[in-house]
Parts: sequence; C-alpha cells; structure tokens
Amino acid sequence: MRLVLLVISCVGLAWAAPRQVAITIDDLPVAHSGPGACGFDRLMELTGRLLKPIREGKVPVTAFVIAGNCEALTDAQWRGALKLWMDAGAEIGNHTWSHQSLTTTPVAEYEADIQKADERIRSLTGKARLEYFRSPMLHTGATPAVKVELERFLAEHRWTQSPVTFDNSDWMFSYVLADARKRGDKSLEARVKAEYVPYMESVIEFFERRSVEVVGREFPQILLMHANVLNSELLPDLLGMLKRRGYQFISLREALKDPAYSLPNDYAGGDGFSWLHRWSRTKGMPPRGEPGEPKWLTEAYATARRPAK
Repeated sequence: MRLVLLVISCVGLAWAAPRQVAITIDDLPVAHSGPGACGFDRLMELTGRLLKPIREGKVPVTAFVIAGNCEALTDAQWRGALKLWMDAGAEIGNHTWSHQSLTTTPVAEYEADIQKADERIRSLTGKARLEYFRSPMLHTGATPAVKVELERFLAEHRWTQSPVTFDNSDWMFSYVLADARKRGDKSLEARVKAEYVPYMESVIEFFERRSVEVVGREFPQILLMHANVLNSELLPDLLGMLKRRGYQFISLREALKDPAYSLPNDYAGGDGFSWLHRWSRTKGMPPRGEPGEPKWLTEAYATARRPAK
C-alpha cells in the first residue's frame, strides 16, 4: 500500500512540475520603435521601463546586441545603455554588427561581421569573452555547406548559437504601434496593445503542443523577444501570461542543458524559424505552422512600410 501511495505521489509531483522558459531579447540597444528611438534620453527611458519587471522579478535574461545599431550614439552613451542591462543581470550576447542575413550574405563576410561585433561589444562591456551568438532572422545557412561552415566557425571561437523554440512576430506589432503613434491613430494603437499578448499566448500554446509531438514532452523553452517600445510597455502583461501558464523563468544556460537541444537538426534553407520546426523536418514529420499574425496587423505593417509620397 505504501509503495502504491509513493508511486502516486511521485507521479503527482512530476505532473505538477512547473514549465520553464528562458527569456532572450534581440536587437539591442533598440529596434522597431519609431523615429527618435536611438536618441539617448529616449533610449534610456525605454530601456529602463523594459528592464523594470526583469529587475524586480529577478528574471534571467540573455540580450543580443547589434553592435552597429544606433550609430549616432557615443561610446559613453553605448556603455550607459548596456550598463542598464548588465545591472539588471542580463547576459550579453552577439547579434552581429549589421544584422545581415546569412541567406544573402557571403559566409566569409558574415563571419567577419560577427568578429567585428564581438570586439566592439567586449570593448563596451569590459567582458573578456561573449558566450552566446544569435543569427539575425534566425537564418543559419541556406545550404548544408554554409550551415556547416557557420557551425565550424562558431565552435572554433567557442560561441554558442542560441536556438529559439517560442518564435513570434512581436517586432511587427511594435513597428505598427510606433507608426500608429507617429500618425496619431489612437484606435490602431489601442488595438495593437489589446491583441499583442493574446497573440503571443496563441503562439506559445501551439509550440507547447508541438513540443509533445516532436520531442515527446514539454521541455525548457527559449522565447525570442525584441528590445522595442511595445515590450517596454507590455512586458509585465506578457510575463504574467507566462506565469499563469505555469512557467518559471530560467537562464539560457540552464535551458540548453536539456537533451532536447541536442536533437539532430539537418535543416538548411533560406528561412528562419523555431528549432521545433527544424527538429520536426529532420525527423521527416509533416509540417505544421504556428498561428500567423492577424490580417489587420499585416495590412497595417504593409501600409506603414510604403514610402511616403
């Protein structure tokens, strides 16, 4: 009888185990946030607001820097902005110098771009080395030869490619929000803010199910977000949604310890998407796409991108 109760108890504990997610934030110091976002005063205000729930909640974060972004910033201003991240406990990673796509950039040029960024970021942060790298747009090689060359290059320099399992289009929501504010469109602004977190939850719910299909279980996930005005305002709501779904926040390093991240990944192609899709393709599983952006959002984004007449 005691053995039965013990088994039931252990099963119950396993069932109640919390979900885990590592938060990663791309495109530092800022992106998709409208005109003037790189101005130092606005940048510091936006960054401080974005980091407030991270700092207060002691949420582990890995933040990826585009070293050639916001080129008008002085070295002192760059250091001030990055210090906010480091003071909040963020691990700083390399997101290249110029955010080029490996799909359209010769691999030697791309690798030089990574090295240039590494030198710049280390000089600004005082770090002896950076551990993590993330490919812009999640483009990791359009052909098997390019994919293997990038992997060789990263391994040679002891840089770890940061995967993503919870991929999404937060950047599009932020771009439309910034454009709506620039034009004074209060209705569109309100719609973006009202529908962002529900969209993100639909994507996360999809990848939770897909994890079980592809890996056989849920495992520590890695969420991609961007350093933008939208997340600076709605991150508390986003973190609250994740907590409601049972997530604990862990570091990227801790997430990558899970065996799921050692699964075979043979994907080579011009697109960038979740590692869950890469693993499923390698296994020969039928594809399944995550929830797309709302039609109204893609239309608003297309309109915002049109050149002014």
